[in-house]
Amino acid sequence: MAPLRGAKRRKRHPEKALPAGVTAPMPPPGATDWWDAFSRRLAAGHYSKDSQNFESVFKMSRKTFDYICSLISRDFSRKTQGFRNFRFGDKMILGLEDQVAVALLRLTTGEPLLSIGNRFGMNHSAISNITWKFIESLEDHAIIHLKWPDPEEMATIKAKFEKLQGLPNCCGAIDTTHILMCSSAQPNSNVWLDGENRNSMVLQAIVDADMRFRDVVSGWPGSLDDSCILRTSGFYKVCEKGTRLEGRIELPGEAAGSVVREYIIGDTSYPLLPWLMTPYQVRDLSSAKAEFNRRHKASRMVVQGAMARLKERWQVLKGELWRPDKHRLPRIIYACCLLTNIMIDLKDSERDRTVAGHNHDIGYTQQFSDVADDGAVTQRDMICNYVSKLGSKLPM
Repeated sequence: MAPLRGAKRRKRHPEKALPAGVTAPMPPPGATDWWDAFSRRLAAGHYSKDSQNFESVFKMSRKTFDYICSLISRDFSRKTQGFRNFRFGDKMILGLEDQVAVALLRLTTGEPLLSIGNRFGMNHSAISNITWKFIESLEDHAIIHLKWPDPEEMATIKAKFEKLQGLPNCCGAIDTTHILMCSSAQPNSNVWLDGENRNSMVLQAIVDADMRFRDVVSGWPGSLDDSCILRTSGFYKVCEKGTRLEGRIELPGEAAGSVVREYIIGDTSYPLLPWLMTPYQVRDLSSAKAEFNRRHKASRMVVQGAMARLKERWQVLKGELWRPDKHRLPRIIYACCLLTNIMIDLKDSERDRTVAGHNHDIGYTQQFSDVADDGAVTQRDMICNYVSKLGSKLPM
């Protein structure tokens, strides 16, 4: 994963691989579940049936919530808090689950800090500190959930992409989305003003066939186009050096003898490169090229859906953020990607309840790049000829 702009280096703790079925320790028999008390606080003055239902409030299962708590519990223990304890309006100290719940409320609802603070009789600065502490802890302990696949895992990803639409040796899909910011957030500067005359920050993400984020970079202003952001990313540099997406396969059947390098797919806003396949842009496409474009577009739906779900689930990223800190916002975005991956890794059924389309940048016009590497042109033609002969063997 490429580093985030504006992020400071923090000491990392080595983490073990995710154990199967891991959950946070359960309370002893007869103990009152923390949710009973928290839901009463949440409903005070804002009663609704949803406020009494854990899944409706946090849009995740208790299993996922408990796992997140167990993952970061070391940073939220009394010993690491020093002399500072966060308290509700009735002076009760917030426990681990309370603090995680408050931070998740901020991310899932997108409500202002002041509004959330008023719910619990807390100062908005306390809500901000709890949320930021939660995000920093995720960066340290949840990093195992957002990483580039190892060879064994990549083989599974490539098989899934080929099963989807027949694209051989495909390793992921790339796209960008704009996170809108208040126009007064960055005074006396037009660098954040994008092509649609909105102030925004761009997130670039590569996802796999399960909509899991595999590489993210954010922090760049909305005035930069997709191609420019790609070329400034660490992902671009390692691919150009040949240390990523370097694997090759020989196509089977009638295409025997044609060797195809590993690649990701992107739309017309990206350059055509040996490791980045984009659609044909010429008019009057042949039937083979039209078929390639159709399958290419259908495969790209995974990244468009992932971006749309990201914004829909984590409402803090949806709409216009009020006076965001341009150094902290990339890390908030990253935390939301980590949480999304955790839900996927734990097979959280609540993830599927988030209804979202595939248009994650409503109102933005399609960008176009006319850059094409000669070797990439040849490879795309080989893939085009291969998939055009698959015919009805794949989903239409």
